[in-house]
Amino acid sequence: MSNKRIYRRTLLALALSSLMLPMAGACADTWPSKPIRLIIPAGQGGSADPLGRMVGEALGKAFNQQVVVENRPGANGNIGASTVVKSEPNGYTLLLGWTGTLVPVVTMYDSKPYHPQRDLDPIVLVASVPNVIVVQPSLGVKTFQELADYAKKNPGALNFGSTGSGSSYHLSGELFNKVMGVSMIHVPYTSPGAVFTDLVGGRLQLALPGITAAAPLVGDGRLNAVAVMSATRSDVMPDVPTTTELGQPELKSETWFGLLAPKGTPADVKQKINDALNTALKTPEFRGKLVQMGFTTMGGTSQQFADTLAEDIKKWGEIIKFSGAKRD
Repeated sequence: MSNKRIYRRTLLALALSSLMLPMAGACADTWPSKPIRLIIPAGQGGSADPLGRMVGEALGKAFNQQVVVENRPGANGNIGASTVVKSEPNGYTLLLGWTGTLVPVVTMYDSKPYHPQRDLDPIVLVASVPNVIVVQPSLGVKTFQELADYAKKNPGALNFGSTGSGSSYHLSGELFNKVMGVSMIHVPYTSPGAVFTDLVGGRLQLALPGITAAAPLVGDGRLNAVAVMSATRSDVMPDVPTTTELGQPELKSETWFGLLAPKGTPADVKQKINDALNTALKTPEFRGKLVQMGFTTMGGTSQQFADTLAEDIKKWGEIIKFSGAKRD
């Protein structure tokens, strides 16, 4: 090929690329020009659903655009998350993910349906909620120490329910087993509602859910709360001591929730979402609702979210290895 032809082709390529740049910028400038889907990879009855709907409402107000919230439960969040991973990376499909949906897929699954660090872009952490240890009143256990003593004296006699292998309910129970040197038996369910139905009905002895999901049942006396798995007390259960207070600082389990998008979503679109949520988290109305529900507000940069995800994959990977947990 002659030098003249190479020169002409180079000029043509540069001209085409210069035409495409304004078009790409225009697409980013017009986002969002249609409704946004927010996938919650769980059903109703836990902490994720009300939080996701609050986030959807906040984004809708910020962008003056409809945000359609979709519950996609199943396979410990993998069904909903995989839906987002397979979506176009254009900012119109988002995922509300949390510790129990994103961490176990890396540490538990031999055949991984997706990889959160490879297939998703973290955008912003929204809030966190501590797990709480709740027991069936018929067990006759009213304090953390009484529960620990009972578990040690009766190995294998206590069943704790979870929303699936690798969920925060499950990992919190395995952490309890490891730290306290006991052997409670894990019983997986498919939803928070199913766990609480059997727990209240006496078919389970205890569970370690997020505090927001358990609060109504503790409030009306159907369950006893013996410890919040955190360093500081929760406004939702101010009379319940923390595991740190009780001399077990290693026994901490808090679930964070954050927004993610398919890998490759435009950086400026992700920044717009990050800015909108950080702004909402600073408003008294939004913060007040979260605190009232038992959440601790978070926010921050996408890099902070990515770092938190990496840290928890390491931490909970060690617990999963200890427990020998496998997918349901």
